[in-house]
Amino acid sequence: MPWKECTPVSSRYEFVFLAEQPQANVRELCRRFEVSPKTAYKWINRYRELGETGLQDQSRRPLSCPGSSSDTLEKAVLELHDAYPAWGSRKLRSLLGEGVLPHHSTIDAILRRHGRQLRYGSGTGDSATSRFEHEAPNDLWQMDFKGHFQLFDQRHRCHPLTLLDDHSRFALCLAACANERRQTVQQQLIKVFRRYGLPRRLTSDNGPPWGSTRRGGISALEAWLMRLGIKVGHSRPYHPQTQGKLERFHQTLKRELLHEAHFRTLLQCQAGMDRWRDQYNQQRPHQALGQKPPLSRYQSSPRTYPEKLLEVEYEPGERVMKVRTKGQIRVNGRLVFVSEGLAGERVAIRPGKEDGVIDIVFINKTVRHVDFRLPE
Repeated sequence: MPWKECTPVSSRYEFVFLAEQPQANVRELCRRFEVSPKTAYKWINRYRELGETGLQDQSRRPLSCPGSSSDTLEKAVLELHDAYPAWGSRKLRSLLGEGVLPHHSTIDAILRRHGRQLRYGSGTGDSATSRFEHEAPNDLWQMDFKGHFQLFDQRHRCHPLTLLDDHSRFALCLAACANERRQTVQQQLIKVFRRYGLPRRLTSDNGPPWGSTRRGGISALEAWLMRLGIKVGHSRPYHPQTQGKLERFHQTLKRELLHEAHFRTLLQCQAGMDRWRDQYNQQRPHQALGQKPPLSRYQSSPRTYPEKLLEVEYEPGERVMKVRTKGQIRVNGRLVFVSEGLAGERVAIRPGKEDGVIDIVFINKTVRHVDFRLPE
């Protein structure tokens, strides 16, 4: 069975790395990557025998630099810079192999001596090493759209959808979308869930399609995620630093790919993003990860995506009502607005803390408090 990816070598490497993790379910990974167990174990065995060279036609192993030859060192540095012109000296240094490595300032001097223009700025040495991060992969995913941009034919725009694992900085999704609608986001999330499993929590900003258009409500996307058992959170309004890792990822994406790229169509844009995402996850050293790539710290989730959603269950004897198309229910003769995002969903009516007050609950979240002591 063939690998269904435009870059099969990257898919093999990602699959093998995840399969080698402790307690990894190889059969489940085969299903998610859509490969047969026979093919999967062939690449696992080749990787164990030959390392990365067993997965690819040409070696992608890091260049080595004997410290005894300055000509060899300079050649290696220049070749690395040509391959990764947006990477700084610290990242290039980590690719020079093992042994006695030159100081990053030496690499800067080599590049300047040969007239190479440095595309990274002095402010890109990040302070991410001191940022808070969740303890394990899939504890929290951060999701957002990178600012949209016009394609070369000027008739369409690309809306990059990004999804990042908080612990490992692993880019789970980088999709060239034609719009920012809920259906588009949901389709991309299903692809991610099928390959990597479900996270415990997922956070996004407050605007559509993530959040409800009315304060305190629930969007249709949020309701769907909650039914999957995913806790949903939102960043504070006007505080993009809440999703600081994702904002930093967007800066890197812009600097290394979008700044000079000119894509004619969404398909071309997606192909370029796929190549860059593979490089970011599998090769690009990350300072906050000890100059290791994100894949070195990521492990797929054991929580499998259910192809069919289960019905929402409430306590026996509770009053349960179905939300109407316009987000309303009728309680005690009064038409009460709940949330447009919950249209078609079942909610529970529970007594409030005071007489004459009820709580409207969806799964485990109180959506509305209704005080019947007040006039309509």
